[in-house]
Amino acid sequence: AGPEAEAAGGATALLQHLCRKLRASGPVTVAEYMREALTNPAQGYYTRRGGIGDSGDFITSPEISQVFGELIGIWYISEWMAMGKPNTFQLVELGPGRGTLTEDILRVFKQLASVLSKCDVSVHLVEVSPKLSEIQAQLLTGGKVQPNPEDESAYMKGISKTGIPIFWYRDIQDVPPGYSFYLAHEFFDALPIHKFQRTEKGWREVLVDIDPEVPDQLRFVLSPSSTPATENFIQPEETRDHVEVCPEAGVIVQRLACRIEKDGGAALVADYGHDGTKTDTFRGFRNHKLHDVLSAPGTADLTADVDFSYLRKMTQERTTTLGPIKQREFLKNMGIDLRLQVLLQNSGDKATREQLLHSYDMLMNPEKMGDCFNFFALLPHHRLVHANKKDKPESKSPLAPVAGFNELLMK
Repeated sequence: AGPEAEAAGGATALLQHLCRKLRASGPVTVAEYMREALTNPAQGYYTRRGGIGDSGDFITSPEISQVFGELIGIWYISEWMAMGKPNTFQLVELGPGRGTLTEDILRVFKQLASVLSKCDVSVHLVEVSPKLSEIQAQLLTGGKVQPNPEDESAYMKGISKTGIPIFWYRDIQDVPPGYSFYLAHEFFDALPIHKFQRTEKGWREVLVDIDPEVPDQLRFVLSPSSTPATENFIQPEETRDHVEVCPEAGVIVQRLACRIEKDGGAALVADYGHDGTKTDTFRGFRNHKLHDVLSAPGTADLTADVDFSYLRKMTQERTTTLGPIKQREFLKNMGIDLRLQVLLQNSGDKATREQLLHSYDMLMNPEKMGDCFNFFALLPHHRLVHANKKDKPESKSPLAPVAGFNELLMK
């Protein structure tokens, strides 16, 4: 039996599990459905395989081009410098995929080793999938990792090929406190969402149930009355008729904001998203094609666009936020055009140059990822406003602009 047959077998197992559950206790929220489909320990999409890359179900920007990760690495260094070069630097990545992005960032750190020489750099990866953490360990350390004792917060640790310590955790809460730069690239879009519909009788939650007409087929239904989620997650000033809310994203952003407020640092979020304007964005992807979200659960990647206006609200003004700004603007500000010219000049063969131009087009073309992908940052308030207004204003040097959101001015 090939992977297709196995996938079908897994799907029926998860589908049967869901159908039994629905028959026994009635419809479930979209969030609960997503959680089962993606992270069910036995048949969840991420737990079982996590299909990133050409053979998987989706390709991410770092897989397309190393330039993407390099520019993000430069963003962190430029922010670290703007904040006065603190002597510790924790890079914390949420949901690091195959580890490609971390690898590209570590390459930049190595190239700029002289700049970072007096700084204690470490990498902290928050990863729930055992399968993906193995792939990351292989890529980043060449497999030189060891499981950590039970009483330690990290479940695995190793040393990167560039000599930097790397730790793995299941939860952001386990990452030790300290001056940290956080990265969430295509992380929030896979967190479970609740869906809501406005009706004549008020807000109703969209639920997943069995189709009575068709055995073992799922369908969407509306809750007969309001649910705890409609009471808690719909803002009174909401103007849309259909709304998706990801409470888990809200909780994580709150944690990031608290940590940045307390220990310093910054967070960069890069994802498909909108600023509180879109309605129905819940999608399934399988073999790089759209896939019905309710069919064959566990065999497709399920995502929803990130609502950056909700993330902004959830920081509760503990931090300043910048963005969302379109990926093509962010990368242009970061100097992608110059970097592309250098790589083109240094590449000897036609195939490499064509690949570079193709990947540049994928990242920057408004029709491809240039416009639908956004960057959003959390920064301490003092990064953008001078805290002490009593001093003679002329004695203050102006604050450096934030790279990516303004043009990068690297010495």
